[in-house]
Amino acid sequence: MKRRDSIKSILLGSVATGIAVNSCAPSEQPVDLPKTPELPPYGRTKKEKIRDQEILEASFFNEHELSTIAVLCDIILPKSDQYNSASDAEVKEFIDFIVRDIEAHQIPLRGGVMWLDSFSNKKYNKEFIVCTNEEQFDICDLIAYPSEETKPELKQGEAFFTRMRNLTLTGYYTSKKGIEELGYKGNTPNVWDGVPEHILNKHGFKYEEEWLAKCVNNSNRSDVAKWDDNGNLIS
Repeated sequence: MKRRDSIKSILLGSVATGIAVNSCAPSEQPVDLPKTPELPPYGRTKKEKIRDQEILEASFFNEHELSTIAVLCDIILPKSDQYNSASDAEVKEFIDFIVRDIEAHQIPLRGGVMWLDSFSNKKYNKEFIVCTNEEQFDICDLIAYPSEETKPELKQGEAFFTRMRNLTLTGYYTSKKGIEELGYKGNTPNVWDGVPEHILNKHGFKYEEEWLAKCVNNSNRSDVAKWDDNGNLIS
């Protein structure tokens, strides 16, 4: 079984639970910084909306750190003829958001990028993101497989790579592309015409015509319901 298929098998058989100082001088590598998405207009309290906006407007990683994270994500989940890459599912942006939302990730990830560059400089005399693919895989092979026999000098790198792998898988397989890859359908609605009329009559109930038109109309059963700020159904 291929590595990617193994991951899919694990995720389909259980719940994915990945969620689970300056850096070295950055190279002049162009990078697209994550765009601030718009907040959904529903489902959040006023306090939650304020916190969401604060997180979306905040920043933590610098450009070099984001570039390094993007490279690592695509090493963990690379693109192929059959599958999308982590970058295709905007996993870098997901991790950037998670780090702003869950501060416990900040020091381990920033420290991990620093360790990666330090180790790369010692081994190849250059930063990780400017190494060749072969050199990058050589470094990752040393820290990708947690073991009691891991050398002490590689322990921080091992912990960093494990955290990156968990976040990458969580980000990818909770994205639209990742869910489509898994083939997960979720709750699929069937046709429902409401409680039978003879049952309603037996118990002295009757549907209001307004609610029948809104809720028991199979011609628009695939439409997403809209609610006002007071929790009233609009359509």
